[in-house]
Amino acid sequence: MKISKEAIINTLQSGGYKPTTLKGLYKLFGVSSKNERKEFRALIKELEREGKLLRDVDHRYFLAGEDVVAGIISFSRRKHVAFVGTANGDEILVYPENAGFAIHGDRVLVRITGLKRGIKCGKVLKVVERGIKKVVGTLFIHHYQMFLEPDDPRLPDFFKVMNPQEGREGKKAIAEVAHYPSPRSAPAVRVLKVLGDPEDPAVDLPSVIVKHGLPQPEEFPQDVLKETEDIPLKVSEKELEGRYDFRGRTIVTIDGEDAKDFDDAVEVSKTDRGTYMLSVHIADVSHYVREGSALDREAFNRGTSVYLLDTVIPMLPPKLSNGICSLIEGEDRLTLSLVAEIDSSGRTLDHRVVAGVIKSRKRLTYTEVNAYLKGETQARKKFAFIGSDIEIMYELYRILRAHRRERGSILDIEGGEIRFLFDSNGRVKDIQPMHRGDAERMIEEFMIRANEIVAGIFDAFGAPFIYRVHEAPDPETVFNLRQYLDALGLSCQFPQSLHPGVLQRMLEELKDHPLRASVERLIVKSMKRALYSPINVGHFGLASFSYTHFTSPIRRYPDLVVHRLLKDYLAGTLTEKRMKYWEERLPTIAAHSSKMERRANEAEWDLIDLKKIDYISQHIGKIFEAYVTGVTRFGLFVEIPEKMVNGLVHISTLDDHYSYDEQKNILTGMRTGKVYKIGDRLKVRVLSANKAKMEVDFEPVAD
Repeated sequence: MKISKEAIINTLQSGGYKPTTLKGLYKLFGVSSKNERKEFRALIKELEREGKLLRDVDHRYFLAGEDVVAGIISFSRRKHVAFVGTANGDEILVYPENAGFAIHGDRVLVRITGLKRGIKCGKVLKVVERGIKKVVGTLFIHHYQMFLEPDDPRLPDFFKVMNPQEGREGKKAIAEVAHYPSPRSAPAVRVLKVLGDPEDPAVDLPSVIVKHGLPQPEEFPQDVLKETEDIPLKVSEKELEGRYDFRGRTIVTIDGEDAKDFDDAVEVSKTDRGTYMLSVHIADVSHYVREGSALDREAFNRGTSVYLLDTVIPMLPPKLSNGICSLIEGEDRLTLSLVAEIDSSGRTLDHRVVAGVIKSRKRLTYTEVNAYLKGETQARKKFAFIGSDIEIMYELYRILRAHRRERGSILDIEGGEIRFLFDSNGRVKDIQPMHRGDAERMIEEFMIRANEIVAGIFDAFGAPFIYRVHEAPDPETVFNLRQYLDALGLSCQFPQSLHPGVLQRMLEELKDHPLRASVERLIVKSMKRALYSPINVGHFGLASFSYTHFTSPIRRYPDLVVHRLLKDYLAGTLTEKRMKYWEERLPTIAAHSSKMERRANEAEWDLIDLKKIDYISQHIGKIFEAYVTGVTRFGLFVEIPEKMVNGLVHISTLDDHYSYDEQKNILTGMRTGKVYKIGDRLKVRVLSANKAKMEVDFEPVAD
């Protein structure tokens, strides 16, 4: 007899059930054979992990109440507070004194104890599963005992080293957790590998990978690799049945020079009526990654590909991501294709989504297309055979961008992207800002419109869906942004209900300001994070009523799910049963995908910060021109704009005793009357750079 989790819950909910042990449950459910017991134990364990089933001190099982939930606990960097994130996206505030022996990353059961400022508060009842298995940090000796200080400040301050003979004082190392905090023992680890000197650039990448719990590049479980063996290298004729044939059309991919996975291709043509036909072809990853397969489970667990400078940790094995799913020039590839008719004012007149097959005519790069659009002779000659197609693309891009500007979308946040130049030893010899050209913006506009159309289909239909949502900023963060801009001497009118168009106009005013990148980052911080959600609340930054991620299923799990939903919709298989299935699954997929995206972002930012510190550490004593980006009672936060390196000028290095005015956000010299405020330009000398603490210290230099 097949027993489901629902059947177990229903039985335990019945009035006649009395809490019993696992053996008692075997008897209650008539589980006798070895295989049946194995399957039954797996179900019980899964219900425990989900927080639906609890065990008392006598190992008797009972159902959790509504006030008990399961989730992953995440501590703040200073460990002053923690949040437990549940599968449906809820967050419960937990103070350290109520966290028990849980550490960052653990799966815990937490009892909700009340509300504080509208936020649920709770107390950890039990650690269900330990989350952190490996730790990276620096080894040190104290009172003849070796310890490891983890890189991640959210973990315990130190771990005792059980095998000190394998370690080396002062070196960075990877270790596995031997003992977790408990009433009987302090946290302890066993050293697995000594990486080397913390300042060695070769240590940065493995440190970041372990710190954020990422898989090793191109390392996949055996069951996943075994499944990929059955995936073909070429598209067969049988797979083309029922698909619209786009081969022979002038379809191109436009990506960065280093791109290896091409999941979107485009074509734009003009009709006799003067309208534009935009075709966006997306790799049909769902054809190869079946629901419930080992590939699917691993893709869900990873959530996203992670881009760590020149290293990629892909969501899917390279056979798919760089092979059969990648829209390689001259190769037949299966797609989910959106074709939309757009008029000269940027309105979508009609659209259709079909399963298709394409053969990309040319793999173009952003650099090549930008050179063509700038009229460079060599590029014009090289791409003359598709020149008219690029020109029509550019026309539509200008129309779509103008349409987004009119509705008040934020257009011009560059994101402060930089490029590192390395020497032969792997040290950073220079940092250069990167600026997007029209080619990058053009593809962005096409993808935004495609994503909006797909989201609009499901929003109108009212079917379960996974949206990309972005809520409006809180009034408090808007107030902080206004104060910052006032401190820069920029007078901006903020309406009661902030519209993204206000921020766009402000960015246009800041076009040539040296602190534009800093203001852009503050705007991003002021706004809430974009997330995945089954509930459509719109996208504030894009000023979009409905938005999703449909265009990158090779590297983002939510896009893959959207493709499956689209196929259900197109095939007419969104039955009541199937809709219920998606309603139950989508909250978990959305919450987990948002969490994995955050993890990937933090890993990428960490590695970039380490490389910035590597660069500035080679310039100790050198003087740079910097701008004040923040004022506190303990000093000034400053930024070197052309290198985007940030650091602290401690108040002790200033030439006077300074008092801090919290209202005006300024430091004033008690003797000289000198004032430091946000936006001030000053010369600073590099005092120190510390990779372990991720800190850079400066001192002011008299100008």
